[in-house]
Amino acid sequence: METGFWLIRHALVAENARAFLYGVMDVPLCEPTLLEQAPMYRSLAARLPRPADWLVTPLSRTRRTAETLFAHGYPRAGLTVEPGLTEQSLGEWQGLPHAELPARLALPKHAFWPLGGHEKPPGGESMAEVITRVGATIERLAETHAGRDVVVVSHGGAIRGAVAHALSIGPDNALHLSIQNLSLTRLERTPDGWRVVCVNEMPGY
Repeated sequence: METGFWLIRHALVAENARAFLYGVMDVPLCEPTLLEQAPMYRSLAARLPRPADWLVTPLSRTRRTAETLFAHGYPRAGLTVEPGLTEQSLGEWQGLPHAELPARLALPKHAFWPLGGHEKPPGGESMAEVITRVGATIERLAETHAGRDVVVVSHGGAIRGAVAHALSIGPDNALHLSIQNLSLTRLERTPDGWRVVCVNEMPGY
């Protein structure tokens, strides 16, 4: 029995929020982009499985993205909040302008992310810890939703964590994965283990 996970990264956040490290801060989405990307929402809504169980995180940007997909053609579904799939917490570094972060790092920054996979912000979590958290969450969800399709509107860090768990790769390797806004990543839990179907698939116009 296979359980399918359809992982969607939330829509682009507001421009002023992108100026700083927001992590698990509850920042709004970019309203002009929501309108401009209507064809992408229609394409993605048509691509998703029916029926499916829908999950969002406690952060409003995931619920708003799901609601926008419903408004563009996917039959409205109930939304269950899953805290285990929320974004990486950056702790005391949340709210910092990007330029201020390098001086605070204890480890070298990553080539494709502001901090390395083992860097733990004060009061926050490392990418290694995200992988552990998300991995345990999707293993639990694979049991509670066994044999069903699960659409999850989540975050870049959490989706990287899910793929890293499926592939048994480390946090610095996981940070090489590009997970763009509105991209689709698909995982399947089979009796023989995890299978990665696609990563960072972008909806067409």
